[in-house]
Amino acid sequence: QVRLVESGGGLVQAGGSLRLSCVVSGRTFSDYAMGWFRQAPGKEREFVAAISWSGGSTYYADSVKGRFTISRDNAKNTVYLQMNSLKPADTGVYYCAVDRRRGGPLRVVAGEYDYWGQGTQVTVSS
Repeated sequence: QVRLVESGGGLVQAGGSLRLSCVVSGRTFSDYAMGWFRQAPGKEREFVAAISWSGGSTYYADSVKGRFTISRDNAKNTVYLQMNSLKPADTGVYYCAVDRRRGGPLRVVAGEYDYWGQGTQVTVSS
């Protein structure tokens, strides 16, 4: 059974920073690509960033490019999302997810990910 636990969310003023973490257990973490998604109230879950199993490839939504950085530490079974220059539009519940299919392009559709964490709330005040 795969388990993902996110942490690091909170309340921050616009222009501030947060670092989210997601610890994965139950599988060989280094085999899989990972993604971060977010969901604002009343909206669908949207792609934020993804990283390949090795960390050598990353991909970002246009809305966060240049402000967010996804990284991973396979020795710690952890994926991170460093979020800088936060905006009120970044508010939402942030989820990490596992893509079991090794290789191929990084995926941006939530339905193509196999396991999910419970989410961590990020609130950016203006």
